[in-house]
Amino acid sequence: MTYQGKRVLVTGAGGFIGSHLTERLVHEGADVRAFVRYTSNGRRGLLDLLPDDMRSQIDIRFGDLGDGEAIRDAMRDRDVVFHLGALIAIPYSYINPVDVFRVNVTATQNVLSAARDLGTQRVVHTSTSEVYGTARYAPIDEEHPIQAQSPYSASKIAADAMVKSYHLSFDLPVATLRPFNTFGPRQSGRAVIPTIVAQALFSDRIELGSLTPTRDLTYVGDTVEGFLAVGHHEAALGRVTNVGTGREISIGDLAEMVKGLVGRDTPVVTSDTRVRPDKSEVFRLICNADWARENLGWRDAVTLEEGLGKVIDFIRAHPEWVNISRYEV
Repeated sequence: MTYQGKRVLVTGAGGFIGSHLTERLVHEGADVRAFVRYTSNGRRGLLDLLPDDMRSQIDIRFGDLGDGEAIRDAMRDRDVVFHLGALIAIPYSYINPVDVFRVNVTATQNVLSAARDLGTQRVVHTSTSEVYGTARYAPIDEEHPIQAQSPYSASKIAADAMVKSYHLSFDLPVATLRPFNTFGPRQSGRAVIPTIVAQALFSDRIELGSLTPTRDLTYVGDTVEGFLAVGHHEAALGRVTNVGTGREISIGDLAEMVKGLVGRDTPVVTSDTRVRPDKSEVFRLICNADWARENLGWRDAVTLEEGLGKVIDFIRAHPEWVNISRYEV
């Protein structure tokens, strides 16, 4: 196994993708440390959903990524740092852009500074397809123009630029993964797929905002494979790597697909629940992942239908997971 015995740190390990990555690294035989935001209830985010025997194998550290000393301490003796910790809610970025910018940029700066001082072998930084904005051409490759269409995307663009600057200025061994829209079990109930699934299962209607934007939806296990590939291959150093399926689907067609899989003909209605301003809306995202496929051997293995089936099973088993009255991405 590539990560057998590797000493790794995952920031944002209590989040959706972070918890899946942490779980996979334990399966790979890595020595896993997880950095989780401290809360007064002592919970470890989504790591609490992992089996006890697996969680006992993880060195869980509590702290805040804004605390440079806390992240430096967590990064000591680590070979690879997977930096996923961030504020990712786009609607919140309209309400409090200063907080989103502070957390996302400062956290990245703290990780980079600590890696430089500690001689970390590799930092894998998490970007987002939101930095591309609405596609000017499709599919979107890594050379596509960057467009800050929301405060969230602006904060990630700034963090991405900081990562690149540390590589060029200090030869820091960094690699940036830019996943397109990831989905799967344990995703926030505010995200579009859990929202659609919950309403299709339990409500008398599916209430959404705009039905026309298209997204490239990648199953979380395939995104995790992208992290593992970028964290291992030398070719990924100093560059951005897209991962996505290369297929797009509109929100409206996605709702119809979920309805078919659930087996309920729930009517779809539109409302003003979507909070993205018109000029901020990203209307089309579709990935060109040719570089990852050709140079890293990355593949997307789970179809959209298969992945949706896993989400449906998860929400059936956890009906309390989502608030079906809200839709936010």
